[in-house]
Amino acid sequence: MSLSSDLLAIAQRAQQSSVALAATGGESRSAVIAAIAEAVRQKQDDILEANTLDLEASREMAVPELVLDWLKLTPERIHATVRVLDRLSVSADPLHAETVSDSSVEHCDVYGSRTPVGTVALVYESFPELAAMTAGFCLRTGNVLLLKGGSEASQTNQVITQIVQDCIVTANLPQSCIQLIPSDWGDVQRELVSLDHYVHLVIPYGRASLVQQVMKQSTAPVLRTSIGNCYLFWSITGNEDMVRHVILDSHESEPDPVNALEKVLIHRGCSPGSLASLFADLKAKGLNLKGDSELVSKFPGLSSTSDDEWNHSYLNKTVAFRLVDGLDEAITWINQHSNGHADCIVTESYNESREFVTTLTSATVYINTSPRFYRYPKGGNPIALGMSSQGSSNRGLIGLNTLTSIKRVVQGNSSLLP
Repeated sequence: MSLSSDLLAIAQRAQQSSVALAATGGESRSAVIAAIAEAVRQKQDDILEANTLDLEASREMAVPELVLDWLKLTPERIHATVRVLDRLSVSADPLHAETVSDSSVEHCDVYGSRTPVGTVALVYESFPELAAMTAGFCLRTGNVLLLKGGSEASQTNQVITQIVQDCIVTANLPQSCIQLIPSDWGDVQRELVSLDHYVHLVIPYGRASLVQQVMKQSTAPVLRTSIGNCYLFWSITGNEDMVRHVILDSHESEPDPVNALEKVLIHRGCSPGSLASLFADLKAKGLNLKGDSELVSKFPGLSSTSDDEWNHSYLNKTVAFRLVDGLDEAITWINQHSNGHADCIVTESYNESREFVTTLTSATVYINTSPRFYRYPKGGNPIALGMSSQGSSNRGLIGLNTLTSIKRVVQGNSSLLP
C-alpha cells in the first residue's frame, strides 16, 4: 500500500467514525472526556517519560530553543491540561441547540441547529498536550480528529493519542474518532490538507511559517491561528503605570506568548522622562527592547529595528517601540502590520477608545487592560485552544462554537397542505 493510500484510508475511517460520533448523546461524550482527563492524570509518568526522550532527541537535532520550550511538558502543564478536560466534560452540550433564523418560509418554521463540522485536522509543532485538549474539544462538539504533530514530539504524541484512543474504545466508540498520523511517514502535510472531501477544517498551530505554509497548501477550509506580534498604542492621555502593567502581564501568557505585546506605538507627545522610566523598568524585568531610528537616537540603550520586523512575531521577550503622531497613524499602522488577533490601547479618552474599537480590524481589542491569554483558564474565563485572526465569524477565541456549524432547518406543516 502506498503512502497516499495509507493516508486516504485514515481519512476514510475518520469519515465513517464521524457518523457514529455525531449520533452519540451529549452525556456519553461528556463521560468519554472525563475518562480521558482521569487517564491523563493517572498516566502522567508515562507521558513525562516519553517527553524526556523527545527532548533528548530534539536537542541532538539542534531544534530551536523556542520549540524546545513548547515541547517540554511539566507536571504543572499536564495538570492544567486535565483541568481543561474536566471543564469540557461538564460544559453544556453545544450540539443541536436551536438558533433563531434570519429568514422565513411561508407556512414553515425555520431555525438553525448547531452541528459538528465533521473531520478536523490539527497540524501542530511541539505542544504535545494539544493532542489531548483538542481531542476533548472535538469530542465535546461531535467532531473526529486527525493529528499531524511535529517529529520533535513524536513519542509524546503517540503516548497521549493511545491514552485517548483507549478511553474512546472503552466507551464503545470507534477508535478512529481520534487518529495520529505517524511521524515516520515524512512530510504528508500537503496531502492531508488537500483531502477536502474528507477533511472539513484544518487548524495549524505553531510558528507563523507553519501557519502560512498550511494556508498556501490547503484546499480544505483553514482556521488561521496567530501567536504574538500584538500591538499597543500608548495615547498621550494614557497612564504610564498601565502601559507598564499591560506589557509585562501580556508576556505571562500561558504556555506560549499568544497575546504578548511585542510592538508599542507611542504618541510623540509622551514625555521623554516617562519613556526613560518605562524602558528602565522593562529592561529590569528581562525584556529585550528595540526602537525605530528616532527613538534609538534619543535612547541609545535601545537596539535598532529593521523594516520587516514590524510584520513578524519575536516570541522571545522582545518589544519594539515606535513613535507616531496620533491615533489615526497608530490605527493605520496596526491594521497594516499586526497579526490582527489581539491589539491594545491605553488611553483616558472615551472618544479615542471608541474610534480604536470601530476602526481597528483586529479580532479582539483591549482597552486599558492586559491582553494576556490563558489556554488553561482560571475561574470563569472561557476555554479556548488559541486565538484566530480569521476575517470571518470564527475570529477571536477558538472555542466550542468555533468547531460547530449552523444547519438551516425548514419544517413544514402537513395540515396546511392544499
